[in-house]
Amino acid sequence: MTQNAIEIRNLRKTYRAAGNQPPKDALRGIDLDIPSGSIFGLLGPNGAGKSTLINILAGLVVKTQGSVKIWGFDQDVNPRQSRAAIGVMPQELNLDPFFTPRGALDVQAGLYGVPKSQRKTEDILELIGLTDKAEAYARSLSGGMRRRLLLGKALVHSPQILVLDEPTAGVDIQLRNMLWANVRRLNEQGMTIILTTHYLEEAQEMCDEIGIIDNGQLIARDTTANLIGRMDQKTLVITPEGDAPTAVPLPDGIIHTIGHDGTHAFTYSQSTITTGHLIEAIRAAGMNIRDIRTQEPDLEDAFLALTAKHPAS
Repeated sequence: MTQNAIEIRNLRKTYRAAGNQPPKDALRGIDLDIPSGSIFGLLGPNGAGKSTLINILAGLVVKTQGSVKIWGFDQDVNPRQSRAAIGVMPQELNLDPFFTPRGALDVQAGLYGVPKSQRKTEDILELIGLTDKAEAYARSLSGGMRRRLLLGKALVHSPQILVLDEPTAGVDIQLRNMLWANVRRLNEQGMTIILTTHYLEEAQEMCDEIGIIDNGQLIARDTTANLIGRMDQKTLVITPEGDAPTAVPLPDGIIHTIGHDGTHAFTYSQSTITTGHLIEAIRAAGMNIRDIRTQEPDLEDAFLALTAKHPAS
Protein backbone atom coordinates (compact mmCIF):
# COMPACT_ATOMS: atom_id res chain seq x y z
CA MET A 1 0.00 0.00 0.00
CA THR A 2 1.30 3.44 -0.92
CA GLN A 3 1.25 6.21 1.66
CA ASN A 4 -1.07 8.31 -0.49
CA ALA A 5 -3.78 6.82 -2.67
CA ILE A 6 -3.97 10.03 -4.72
CA GLU A 7 -1.30 12.68 -5.29
CA ILE A 8 -2.29 15.77 -7.27
CA ARG A 9 0.05 18.65 -8.09
CA ASN A 10 -0.82 21.97 -9.76
CA LEU A 11 -3.83 20.45 -11.49
CA ARG A 12 -5.48 22.82 -13.94
CA LYS A 13 -8.30 22.42 -16.39
CA THR A 14 -9.44 25.13 -18.78
CA TYR A 15 -12.38 24.48 -21.07
CA ARG A 16 -12.08 26.22 -24.42
CA ALA A 17 -14.33 29.10 -25.37
CA ALA A 18 -17.67 28.04 -26.81
CA GLY A 19 -19.93 30.39 -28.72
CA ASN A 20 -20.03 33.73 -26.95
CA GLN A 21 -18.69 32.26 -23.72
CA PRO A 22 -15.04 32.89 -22.72
CA PRO A 23 -12.70 30.04 -21.69
CA LYS A 24 -13.66 28.50 -18.36
CA ASP A 25 -11.04 27.75 -15.69
CA ALA A 26 -12.64 24.78 -13.94
CA LEU A 27 -9.55 23.90 -11.87
CA ARG A 28 -6.96 26.50 -10.88
CA GLY A 29 -3.89 24.76 -9.53
CA ILE A 30 -5.10 22.02 -7.18
CA ASP A 31 -2.55 20.41 -4.85
CA LEU A 32 -4.03 17.50 -2.91
CA ASP A 33 -2.91 14.28 -1.23
CA ILE A 34 -5.49 11.68 -0.20
CA PRO A 35 -4.12 9.14 2.31
CA SER A 36 -4.45 5.44 1.60
CA GLY A 37 -7.12 3.68 3.60
CA SER A 38 -9.05 6.84 4.43
CA ILE A 39 -12.61 7.94 3.74
CA PHE A 40 -12.05 11.34 2.18
CA GLY A 41 -14.80 13.87 1.54
CA LEU A 42 -14.55 16.12 -1.50
CA LEU A 43 -17.04 18.94 -0.99
CA GLY A 44 -17.93 22.14 -2.77
CA PRO A 45 -20.82 24.17 -4.19
CA ASN A 46 -22.31 23.39 -7.59
CA GLY A 47 -19.87 24.36 -10.32
CA ALA A 48 -16.89 24.41 -7.95
CA GLY A 49 -14.88 21.87 -10.00
CA LYS A 50 -15.56 18.61 -8.15
CA SER A 51 -16.96 16.77 -11.16
CA THR A 52 -14.08 17.93 -13.35
CA LEU A 53 -11.59 16.63 -10.79
CA ILE A 54 -13.35 13.26 -10.54
CA ASN A 55 -13.55 12.92 -14.32
CA ILE A 56 -9.83 13.62 -14.60
CA LEU A 57 -9.13 10.91 -12.01
CA ALA A 58 -11.35 8.51 -13.96
CA GLY A 59 -9.59 9.32 -17.23
CA LEU A 60 -12.72 10.83 -18.79
CA VAL A 61 -11.41 14.40 -19.00
CA VAL A 62 -7.93 15.44 -20.16
CA LYS A 63 -6.24 17.87 -17.80
CA THR A 64 -4.72 21.11 -19.07
CA GLN A 65 -1.73 21.11 -16.72
CA GLY A 66 -0.31 19.36 -13.67
CA SER A 67 0.29 15.80 -12.55
CA VAL A 68 -1.94 13.10 -11.11
CA LYS A 69 -0.74 9.91 -9.44
CA ILE A 70 -3.23 7.18 -8.59
CA TRP A 71 -1.93 4.44 -6.30
CA GLY A 72 1.59 5.52 -7.23
CA PHE A 73 1.00 5.42 -11.01
CA ASP A 74 1.39 8.64 -12.95
CA GLN A 75 -1.54 9.09 -15.32
CA ASP A 76 0.74 10.34 -18.09
CA VAL A 77 3.30 7.53 -17.72
CA ASN A 78 1.10 4.57 -16.71
CA PRO A 79 -2.46 5.40 -17.79
CA ARG A 80 -3.68 1.80 -17.79
CA GLN A 81 -2.41 1.02 -14.31
CA SER A 82 -3.73 4.28 -12.87
CA ARG A 83 -7.21 3.64 -14.28
CA ALA A 84 -7.18 0.07 -13.02
CA ALA A 85 -6.53 1.33 -9.48
CA ILE A 86 -9.73 3.38 -9.31
CA GLY A 87 -13.44 2.63 -9.56
CA VAL A 88 -16.09 5.31 -9.94
CA MET A 89 -19.74 5.10 -8.96
CA PRO A 90 -21.27 7.94 -11.01
CA GLN A 91 -24.22 10.06 -9.99
CA GLU A 92 -26.10 9.38 -13.23
CA LEU A 93 -27.93 6.07 -13.72
CA ASN A 94 -26.08 4.99 -16.89
CA LEU A 95 -27.17 1.35 -17.19
CA ASP A 96 -28.01 -0.70 -20.25
CA PRO A 97 -31.67 -1.66 -19.72
CA PHE A 98 -31.29 -4.97 -21.58
CA PHE A 99 -28.54 -6.37 -19.34
CA THR A 100 -29.22 -8.31 -16.17
CA PRO A 101 -27.17 -7.38 -13.07
CA ARG A 102 -25.05 -10.50 -13.52
CA GLY A 103 -24.54 -9.73 -17.20
CA ALA A 104 -23.71 -6.08 -16.54
CA LEU A 105 -21.07 -7.04 -13.97
CA ASP A 106 -19.51 -9.66 -16.27
CA VAL A 107 -19.36 -7.24 -19.20
CA GLN A 108 -17.81 -4.53 -17.01
CA ALA A 109 -15.23 -7.00 -15.72
CA GLY A 110 -14.43 -8.00 -19.30
CA LEU A 111 -13.88 -4.37 -20.26
CA TYR A 112 -11.28 -4.15 -17.49
CA GLY A 113 -9.62 -7.34 -18.71
CA VAL A 114 -10.49 -9.41 -15.64
CA PRO A 115 -10.22 -13.14 -16.54
CA LYS A 116 -13.36 -15.19 -15.97
CA SER A 117 -11.57 -17.27 -13.34
CA GLN A 118 -10.82 -14.13 -11.30
CA ARG A 119 -14.20 -12.42 -11.51
CA LYS A 120 -16.11 -11.87 -8.27
CA THR A 121 -19.56 -11.44 -9.78
CA GLU A 122 -21.41 -13.56 -7.22
CA ASP A 123 -19.62 -11.96 -4.28
CA ILE A 124 -20.45 -8.48 -5.58
CA LEU A 125 -24.09 -9.40 -6.18
CA GLU A 126 -24.30 -10.54 -2.56
CA LEU A 127 -22.55 -7.41 -1.32
CA ILE A 128 -24.98 -5.08 -3.09
CA GLY A 129 -28.03 -7.20 -2.23
CA LEU A 130 -28.98 -8.16 -5.80
CA THR A 131 -28.45 -11.93 -5.75
CA ASP A 132 -32.19 -12.54 -6.04
CA LYS A 133 -32.37 -10.06 -8.96
CA ALA A 134 -29.29 -11.36 -10.76
CA GLU A 135 -31.26 -12.43 -13.86
CA ALA A 136 -33.77 -9.54 -13.95
CA TYR A 137 -33.37 -6.97 -16.69
CA ALA A 138 -31.94 -3.68 -15.42
CA ARG A 139 -34.98 -1.83 -16.79
CA SER A 140 -37.17 -3.72 -14.30
CA LEU A 141 -35.09 -2.74 -11.26
CA SER A 142 -36.14 0.01 -8.91
CA GLY A 143 -34.13 3.21 -8.72
CA GLY A 144 -32.44 2.05 -5.52
CA MET A 145 -31.48 -1.29 -7.04
CA ARG A 146 -30.02 0.44 -10.09
CA ARG A 147 -27.91 2.61 -7.83
CA ARG A 148 -26.65 -0.48 -6.03
CA LEU A 149 -25.76 -1.99 -9.40
CA LEU A 150 -23.68 1.11 -10.19
CA LEU A 151 -21.70 0.42 -7.03
CA GLY A 152 -21.20 -3.19 -8.11
CA LYS A 153 -19.92 -2.12 -11.54
CA ALA A 154 -17.35 0.13 -9.87
CA LEU A 155 -16.01 -2.85 -7.89
CA VAL A 156 -15.63 -5.51 -10.61
CA HIS A 157 -11.90 -4.95 -11.10
CA SER A 158 -11.11 -4.83 -7.35
CA PRO A 159 -9.86 -1.25 -7.32
CA GLN A 160 -7.80 0.11 -4.46
CA ILE A 161 -9.74 3.39 -4.63
CA LEU A 162 -13.50 3.86 -4.87
CA VAL A 163 -15.04 7.21 -5.83
CA LEU A 164 -18.67 7.78 -4.84
CA ASP A 165 -20.18 10.74 -6.69
CA GLU A 166 -23.36 11.85 -4.87
CA PRO A 167 -24.19 8.20 -4.07
CA THR A 168 -27.30 8.90 -1.97
CA ALA A 169 -28.93 11.61 -4.10
CA GLY A 170 -32.65 10.92 -4.15
CA VAL A 171 -32.52 7.55 -2.36
CA ASP A 172 -34.52 6.37 0.64
CA ILE A 173 -33.14 5.93 4.15
CA GLN A 174 -33.00 2.13 3.90
CA LEU A 175 -30.79 2.19 0.81
CA ARG A 176 -28.67 4.94 2.31
CA ASN A 177 -27.98 2.87 5.42
CA MET A 178 -27.18 -0.20 3.31
CA LEU A 179 -24.81 1.78 1.13
CA TRP A 180 -22.91 3.22 4.10
CA ALA A 181 -22.67 -0.20 5.73
CA ASN A 182 -21.08 -1.54 2.52
CA VAL A 183 -18.74 1.45 2.27
CA ARG A 184 -17.54 0.96 5.85
CA ARG A 185 -16.97 -2.73 5.17
CA LEU A 186 -14.92 -1.99 2.05
CA ASN A 187 -12.91 0.64 3.93
CA GLU A 188 -12.20 -1.79 6.76
CA GLN A 189 -10.78 -4.15 4.13
CA GLY A 190 -8.31 -1.42 3.10
CA MET A 191 -10.10 0.34 0.26
CA THR A 192 -9.69 4.12 0.02
CA ILE A 193 -13.04 5.90 -0.37
CA ILE A 194 -13.51 9.33 -1.96
CA LEU A 195 -16.97 10.78 -1.38
CA THR A 196 -18.66 13.78 -2.92
CA THR A 197 -22.02 14.73 -1.46
CA HIS A 198 -24.29 17.67 -0.75
CA TYR A 199 -25.55 15.92 2.39
CA LEU A 200 -23.00 17.40 4.75
CA GLU A 201 -24.24 15.44 7.76
CA GLU A 202 -23.21 12.28 5.88
CA ALA A 203 -19.75 13.66 5.21
CA GLN A 204 -19.41 14.67 8.86
CA GLU A 205 -20.32 11.18 10.02
CA MET A 206 -18.40 9.17 7.42
CA CYS A 207 -15.24 11.07 6.50
CA ASP A 208 -11.85 11.04 8.23
CA GLU A 209 -10.65 14.06 6.26
CA ILE A 210 -12.30 16.60 4.01
CA GLY A 211 -11.20 18.85 1.16
CA ILE A 212 -13.37 21.78 0.11
CA ILE A 213 -13.16 23.05 -3.46
CA ASP A 214 -14.63 26.39 -4.46
CA ASN A 215 -14.20 28.32 -7.69
CA GLY A 216 -11.70 25.74 -8.95
CA GLN A 217 -9.40 26.04 -5.93
CA LEU A 218 -8.80 23.92 -2.85
CA ILE A 219 -9.75 26.35 -0.07
CA ALA A 220 -9.50 23.95 2.89
CA ARG A 221 -8.21 20.49 3.70
CA ASP A 222 -8.18 19.05 7.21
CA THR A 223 -9.65 16.40 9.42
CA THR A 224 -13.39 16.69 9.88
CA ALA A 225 -12.96 17.49 13.58
CA ASN A 226 -10.44 20.26 12.89
CA LEU A 227 -12.63 21.90 10.24
CA ILE A 228 -15.53 22.02 12.67
CA GLY A 229 -13.18 23.17 15.42
CA ARG A 230 -12.35 26.29 13.41
CA MET A 231 -15.84 27.54 14.16
CA ASP A 232 -15.68 29.74 17.24
CA GLN A 233 -19.42 30.34 17.48
CA LYS A 234 -21.63 28.49 19.96
CA THR A 235 -25.28 28.85 20.97
CA LEU A 236 -26.79 28.38 24.41
CA VAL A 237 -30.55 27.66 24.32
CA ILE A 238 -32.45 28.22 27.57
CA THR A 239 -36.01 27.35 28.50
CA PRO A 240 -36.90 29.77 31.33
CA GLU A 241 -38.89 28.92 34.43
CA GLY A 242 -41.88 31.25 34.69
CA ASP A 243 -41.82 34.75 33.27
CA ALA A 244 -38.48 35.80 31.82
CA PRO A 245 -37.16 39.25 30.98
CA THR A 246 -37.12 40.05 27.28
CA ALA A 247 -34.09 42.31 27.63
CA VAL A 248 -31.06 40.71 29.24
CA PRO A 249 -27.96 42.86 29.92
CA LEU A 250 -25.11 40.93 28.35
CA PRO A 251 -21.44 41.42 27.50
CA ASP A 252 -20.71 42.82 24.03
CA GLY A 253 -20.76 40.40 21.11
CA ILE A 254 -23.57 38.14 22.35
CA ILE A 255 -26.67 37.80 20.17
CA HIS A 256 -29.91 37.20 22.08
CA THR A 257 -32.99 35.91 20.26
CA ILE A 258 -36.35 34.60 21.53
CA GLY A 259 -37.99 31.69 19.75
CA HIS A 260 -41.67 31.11 19.06
CA ASP A 261 -41.64 28.39 21.71
CA GLY A 262 -40.42 30.82 24.35
CA THR A 263 -36.82 29.60 24.42
CA HIS A 264 -34.00 32.12 24.61
CA ALA A 265 -30.94 31.58 22.39
CA PHE A 266 -27.62 33.23 23.20
CA THR A 267 -25.00 33.02 20.46
CA TYR A 268 -21.45 33.88 21.46
CA SER A 269 -17.77 33.44 20.70
CA GLN A 270 -16.17 30.67 22.72
CA SER A 271 -12.80 32.41 22.58
CA THR A 272 -14.06 35.56 24.31
CA ILE A 273 -16.58 34.30 26.89
CA THR A 274 -17.08 31.03 28.71
CA THR A 275 -20.40 29.27 29.04
CA GLY A 276 -20.19 29.62 32.82
CA HIS A 277 -19.83 33.40 32.69
CA LEU A 278 -22.72 33.65 30.25
CA ILE A 279 -25.00 31.61 32.52
CA GLU A 280 -24.01 33.82 35.47
CA ALA A 281 -24.96 36.94 33.47
CA ILE A 282 -28.31 35.41 32.51
CA ARG A 283 -29.14 34.52 36.10
CA ALA A 284 -28.03 37.95 37.30
CA ALA A 285 -30.58 39.46 34.89
CA GLY A 286 -33.36 37.65 36.75
CA MET A 287 -33.96 34.67 34.45
CA ASN A 288 -34.64 31.38 36.17
CA ILE A 289 -33.50 28.39 34.12
CA ARG A 290 -35.73 25.31 33.72
CA ASP A 291 -33.77 23.62 30.94
CA ILE A 292 -30.55 24.35 29.09
CA ARG A 293 -28.85 22.91 26.01
CA THR A 294 -26.09 23.91 23.65
CA GLN A 295 -25.90 23.96 19.87
CA GLU A 296 -22.40 23.16 18.66
CA PRO A 297 -21.17 24.14 15.19
CA ASP A 298 -21.19 21.38 12.58
CA LEU A 299 -19.64 20.74 9.17
CA GLU A 300 -22.37 22.71 7.42
CA ASP A 301 -21.47 25.81 9.46
CA ALA A 302 -17.78 25.40 8.57
CA PHE A 303 -18.59 24.79 4.90
CA LEU A 304 -20.78 27.89 4.61
CA ALA A 305 -18.24 30.04 6.42
CA LEU A 306 -15.34 28.88 4.23
CA THR A 307 -17.14 29.13 0.89
CA ALA A 308 -18.53 32.57 1.79
CA LYS A 309 -14.93 33.83 1.89
CA HIS A 310 -14.29 32.69 -1.71
CA PRO A 311 -17.02 34.11 -3.94
CA ALA A 312 -17.04 33.08 -7.58
CA SER A 313 -15.05 35.33 -9.86
